[in-house]
Amino acid sequence: MTPEQLFTALTPSPHDRKPLYLQVGDRLRDIIASGALKRGDAMPPERELADRIGVSRVTIRKAFEELVGAGILSQKPGAGTFVSGRIEQPLSILQSFSEDMRARGYEPGSIWLDKHVARTSPDEAMALGIAPTARVLRLKRIRTANGQPMAVETAVISAHYLDDPDSVGNSFYAALRERDLLPVRALQRIRSRLAFAHEAELLHLDTPSAILDIERRSFLPDGRVLEVTFSSYRADLYDFVVELRTAGIQE
Repeated sequence: MTPEQLFTALTPSPHDRKPLYLQVGDRLRDIIASGALKRGDAMPPERELADRIGVSRVTIRKAFEELVGAGILSQKPGAGTFVSGRIEQPLSILQSFSEDMRARGYEPGSIWLDKHVARTSPDEAMALGIAPTARVLRLKRIRTANGQPMAVETAVISAHYLDDPDSVGNSFYAALRERDLLPVRALQRIRSRLAFAHEAELLHLDTPSAILDIERRSFLPDGRVLEVTFSSYRADLYDFVVELRTAGIQE
């Protein structure tokens, strides 16, 4: 995309009632999602961009701040603003992938790889706290944001709670909600490792590439484990962020 094309695409519409910074941010988000701007591309300086599209520098700065907060842009002191294409997920909030993506302005999607009921594996039985002879519903899919693969995810739930693969459409949590089975808390374990060949292919990664290996167990209000999810997230696009609070730090 040439600078002139970028300026034209970012120029706000007088007929749009959204605040100008949101118009600029939404348009820039769409441009990046389309692939016209790629990771590492530099944005024009704030003053030049403001002059060329007819808004204030404060508007540009606020639009940039919103996208930096979402992990879409990054700023380097003295160097400028760049397309990062990364997504940050806070670890203090329990929400579905789709909810998280929509909150950041991305369109979530899924590519189903497998949905079936089978006998549990030893790791699944231990994580779910069920008998090794029990049956589980296993749901495997690629999770996408604006069509870009972000993670390979396998959700496992006891067939006692959910035993029909066809009952799960685009949203696993929607199927749980229909049965009043939404979790209230979760434990999540994160490790880094190199992607296996099949994961690299599904996630469009070069080899070798790092991924974030995540196991999440979700719990019902009475303390029972509802489901366990094993995910492999792209480490080049995803950051997990934790807010830490002091508990009376002493010297």
